Amino acid sequence: MSTKALAILVGGGPAPGINAVIAAATIEARNRGLRVFGCHDGYQWLMRKDLGHVEELEIASLSRIHFEGGSVLRTSRANPSRSAATLQNVAESLQRLGASYLLTIGGDDTASGAAAVAHVLGGKLAVAHVPKTIKDLVRNLMKDAATTDKWFFVTIMGRHAGHLALGIGSAAGATLTVIGEEFPEGALALDQIADILEGAIIKRRARGQEHGVALLAEGLIERLDPDTLGHVERDPYGNVRLAELELSRLLKERVSTSLRAREITCSIVAKDIGYELRCAPPGGFDIHYCRSLGYWATRFLIEGGTEAMATIQGEAFVPVPFRDLIDSRTGRFRVRHVDVNSEAYQMLAAYMIRLTRADLEDPEQVRALAGAAGLDEAALVTRFAGLVTPGRRGGP
Repeated sequence: MSTKALAILVGGGPAPGINAVIAAATIEARNRGLRVFGCHDGYQWLMRKDLGHVEELEIASLSRIHFEGGSVLRTSRANPSRSAATLQNVAESLQRLGASYLLTIGGDDTASGAAAVAHVLGGKLAVAHVPKTIKDLVRNLMKDAATTDKWFFVTIMGRHAGHLALGIGSAAGATLTVIGEEFPEGALALDQIADILEGAIIKRRARGQEHGVALLAEGLIERLDPDTLGHVERDPYGNVRLAELELSRLLKERVSTSLRAREITCSIVAKDIGYELRCAPPGGFDIHYCRSLGYWATRFLIEGGTEAMATIQGEAFVPVPFRDLIDSRTGRFRVRHVDVNSEAYQMLAAYMIRLTRADLEDPEQVRALAGAAGLDEAALVTRFAGLVTPGRRGGP
C-alpha cells in the first residue's frame, strides 16, 4: 500500500452535503492507492496532538453516506490559527499520520486554518478546501404557504453575504430574496426592507394570490440603522444587541401594521431557518454538487495541486488559489459578496416577484396595484417609487 495518505476534516457548522464530499473524496483516494484518515471534530484533537480521534476510512463503510445529513466525522469550530503552538501541533499531528494531503470542508475560518497549516509545513502538505453548501431545503414552506394562504418571512443563515439565501431561494423557487448587497453602502433603515416585502405582497394580491415566501439574508441585520428599529434590547452601553434581533419578526410587525392601516388582511408567519436545516438530508442537487467537489478536490491534490478552494463553475472544476482569497493584512479569507451587477444575479432577480420600474410605468398595472394596496394611483407611485432598482425589469 502506498505510504501516502489523505486526511479529511470538517470545521464550522454542519450543512447538507458534507457526507457526500467525504464519501467521494475517500472513494477517489482509495481507488488511487492512498490511505484515508478521517479526523473527528475538525482541528480540535489535532491541536492537542491527540490522534485517538482519527479513524482510517474505507469505501465499504462510506459508499452510501451521501444520502445522510450531518457529518460522519462530526465538526467543531476549534481554530488552529489561534496561536503558533496550536498550528505547530496540527502540523506535527498530520506528519505523524503520514498525511501528504489535507482536504478540509467548511467555511472561511476552516479554510484559513488549512492555509496556515500548509504554510507551517512549508510545502510538505498539499491542501485543498471544499466550501459547504445548503440549497434545496425550503420547498415545504412554499407548499405550506400556498395551502394555507400565508406569507412566510424567513431569515436565512449568511452572516456577511447573500450567496446562501440566493441559492436557497433559487432552488426552492421562493417568491423573492432580499440580500444586503442590493442596497447602497451605509446604514439601512428597517422600513426600506419592509417596503420591498409589502410591495411584493401587493403585487401578488393584484394577481389574486395571497401567499408567498420571502427569504431574508441574515447579513441584513449587520446593515440596520439602530435608530430605525423602534423599541429593541440594548446593552449597558446603549448599543443595540444586533445578534439578538429577530429580523423576520420585526419585518412581520412593520408590514402587518402598514397593511392593517389600509384594512388589508394578510397572514404573515415569521421564521428563522438555521439549525433545523443544517443536518437535514441533502437534496439531489446538493448530493451531485458535493460529490463533484469531493472527487475533483481529491484529484486536484493527487495530481500536484495545493492551496486552493474547490469550485464548480458551469460544468468545469475551477480551483481558486488561496492567495486570491486571503486578505494579506489579516491572513483570513475575504468575504465574497454577491455581485448584483452580474448576469447570474440578474437572472435570479428576474424570477422574483417585486415591484419594478415597468410596473410603475404601466397605467393598467398601476391601477391594479393601487386597488390591491388600498391606495390611490398617485399615492402608490409616490410610496413605492424609491424601491425600483434601475435596470431591473422584474419577474413573472
